[in-house]
Amino acid sequence: MDSSIHYLPLTPGFFSILVFLALALVILIQLRILRYAYMRLGVGPRAALLLLFGSLIGSYFNLPITVLPGPPVQSGQIVDYFGMRYVVPFVVSPSTILAVNIGGAVIPTLMSAYLMLRYQLWLRAAIAVAIVAVIVHSAATPVAGMGIAVPVFVPVMVTAILALMLSRQYAAPLAYVGGSMGTLIGADILNLDKIGSLGAPIASIGGAGTFDGIFLTGILAVLLAGLVSPSRLQPAS
Repeated sequence: MDSSIHYLPLTPGFFSILVFLALALVILIQLRILRYAYMRLGVGPRAALLLLFGSLIGSYFNLPITVLPGPPVQSGQIVDYFGMRYVVPFVVSPSTILAVNIGGAVIPTLMSAYLMLRYQLWLRAAIAVAIVAVIVHSAATPVAGMGIAVPVFVPVMVTAILALMLSRQYAAPLAYVGGSMGTLIGADILNLDKIGSLGAPIASIGGAGTFDGIFLTGILAVLLAGLVSPSRLQPAS
């Protein structure tokens, strides 16, 4: 069980698309096209690379929390949902293992806390998280054998519009916080009561059907920082 609890949340083909996007951003960063975008977000280029690849590589690792009672688990399958193919790991377990994904939950939560503290975005961030969570929760679908899945571009589109409405200056950090935390809460936390009945071998908070949306939200935050933030953001005094 120790080795099988760590697995790629997507099939290799779809995961490689995210890797390609990350490498494309690295090239742009090294060419300094997005250097100022990261500076406006309040994260230096090196820290941004660590954040980007930490989220990507961290999606492979899950920290088990507890075991949920439920029906016999389904294992070793591929689940298709909204054009994406998700991996159901092969795990020998009579019940669902509840875990927390490093790249899709731990890192985004720490980064969101840093951005809220740095720019004192408590109220606007709370509004963004609440609205995104409600919309994502309404779009989330329990999928047998996998857990909770969300159409991949729903968090990204909702977050982009909402962040710009709440603050043009702080659109980038609001997009990251609102998209990441709103997706985690709306898709995973608010559906914990349904997970045990899905027969999923591992239910990973921030993994599988929510990781891709959270990862793309992080990329969206960087793009918003470069496109619409009028100047370099200043930390709250």
